[in-house]
Amino acid sequence: MLKIQDLTVAVEGKKLLEHFSLEVQKGQVHVIMGKNGAGKSTLAKVLAGHPAYRVVSGEIRFLDQLLPDSVEERALKGLFVSFQYPLEIPGLSNFDFLKLALNAKRRFLKKKPLLSSEFEKLYLEKGALAGLKPELLKREMNQGFSGGERKKNELLQMALLEPALAVLDEIDSGLDIDALKEVAGAIQKLKGREMALILITHYQRLLNYLPVDFVHVLEGGRLVKSGGLDLASELEEKGYEAFL
Repeated sequence: MLKIQDLTVAVEGKKLLEHFSLEVQKGQVHVIMGKNGAGKSTLAKVLAGHPAYRVVSGEIRFLDQLLPDSVEERALKGLFVSFQYPLEIPGLSNFDFLKLALNAKRRFLKKKPLLSSEFEKLYLEKGALAGLKPELLKREMNQGFSGGERKKNELLQMALLEPALAVLDEIDSGLDIDALKEVAGAIQKLKGREMALILITHYQRLLNYLPVDFVHVLEGGRLVKSGGLDLASELEEKGYEAFL
C-alpha cells in the first residue's frame, strides 16, 4: 500500500525527516508517536504533497507506483490526509463540498457521478456513523462545530471518499474522554477492511479503543523504535527519553 524508502525531507534547508523508512500493507493500522517537533506532522504534510516540504532524497511508492507530484492526483488515487486543525470555511456548504469531492473521484474512476438525492442519502448515512447530528450536516464547512465535531467531519470525508490509505494527524488532539471514545468508535465503523491507516498521536489513550498492528516512535526525524501495542504502554510508563 505504502513504501517509504530512506526519505529525507527539508524545509528552508532544515532537515525534518532523515533516512525515514516505513512499509504499510493493506488493512493495517500503524501508529506514529513522538514528542512535539519529532517530525510526525511533517510526514503527514509530505504525504499530502505540501509544496513547502522538499524531498531531498529517498522515494515514496503508493500502490506500487511512485507517489504523483500533484496533490489532486494523490487524492484521486486514494490517499487521504486529515487536518490536525480543521478550518471553518464560511460560505462553503459542507454538503456541496463533499458532493463535489466524491463526484470528482467517481469521474476519475470512470464511475457515474451521484445525483444530489443519491448523495444526500449516502451523506446522511455516513454522517450518522461518524457521530454528527443531522443539523450539523446542513451547515457550512465546520461552522459552529466543536473540536470533536470538526474531527468527526474529517472522518465523514474519509468515509465518503473511501481512500486506500488514510493518514489521521492527531485526530485525538483537544478531545475530552467522551469525544475521544466517540471518535475512536467512528474510526472503527468507517474504516474499510482493506483501508490502511496511519494514526499520528502523542498519547496512548486513543489506542485503548482501537485495534493496532504496529507502533513506531519518531524522534529527530528518525524512527528510533518499532513494535506492537505494548510499545505504546512502555512509552506511557517510561516517557520518550527512554528511547532516545
